[in-house]
Amino acid sequence: MEQKKATRKRTWRRDAQEPTRQSKAWTLREFGGKPAWDWLQLLIVPLALVLIGLVFSAQQDQRQQKIEDRRAQVERAVEEQRAQAEREIQEERADHATLEAYLDQMGTLLLDRDLRASEENSDVRRLARARTLVVLDALGPERQERVLRFLSEADLIQPTPADKQPVIALKYGSLENIELPYRILLRGANLQQADLSGANLAHIDLRDTYLAGAHLEDANLEGAFLEGADLSGTFLEGADLSGANLADVDFSNAEELWKKGTDMWERGAGLGHADLSGADLSNANLESANLKGADVTEEQLDQAKTLKGATMPNGQTYEDWLKDK
Repeated sequence: MEQKKATRKRTWRRDAQEPTRQSKAWTLREFGGKPAWDWLQLLIVPLALVLIGLVFSAQQDQRQQKIEDRRAQVERAVEEQRAQAEREIQEERADHATLEAYLDQMGTLLLDRDLRASEENSDVRRLARARTLVVLDALGPERQERVLRFLSEADLIQPTPADKQPVIALKYGSLENIELPYRILLRGANLQQADLSGANLAHIDLRDTYLAGAHLEDANLEGAFLEGADLSGTFLEGADLSGANLADVDFSNAEELWKKGTDMWERGAGLGHADLSGADLSNANLESANLKGADVTEEQLDQAKTLKGATMPNGQTYEDWLKDK
């Protein structure tokens, strides 16, 4: 009886241990005698190295792409500069050819068709004026100055003793942003409705010049000689006329002697210390104009269309000046 119990106990223990031995046998058969975790550790390192390599490669590609992009930008900038330089050279050559052709044509009109002695409104004068306006519109400011120098030296834009009119009127002429400081080229010229906006005309001699309806917006007329000039109906928004001699100037119906600056505050036209003696200011818009120190009478100022916000000759604002008047 005791022997049978011992036999059953050994059999039970063997049966209880059999699954463990079977599991161990499976583990050893499946992974060659190594636990699964050991195999996982062996796989993680290579996978991590592969991942690091991919990330490094991607970063290298990004750096290389940035380098290529910068190189392309530099090449584009160099190409644009080269193209711009080439365009400027071509424009320079074209302007030079245009000027040379104009001078040749005008020489023919002067020598072969006696342009100076031609009658007013004659075909030769009309032709000369048309060619002049076309060439002024085509050329830049530097060569425009050469054209005016030629016309002045040839006595073609000053009034003639015979008919008191210039041979060539510069009416409607395009002279925007031209540089003519201290010049006498335009004295007595007919610049009716010409475009001189943004031009540098400081200390220029414009005595007896006809500028009715001309565009002088933002022009520098500081210290200019304008005695007897006709500025009726001119556009003077933002023009600087400080220190200019404006004796006997006709300002009637002049437009916009003020402008709004970039910061939206009104900036008066510079008329400070200008000589306005005898100037006709009837219906002139002098709103916000700076008249401090200007030589002008109350009778002349009464002719103006408006003086709202202007600085008067004594330094007072127009509103305070009215109170003390």
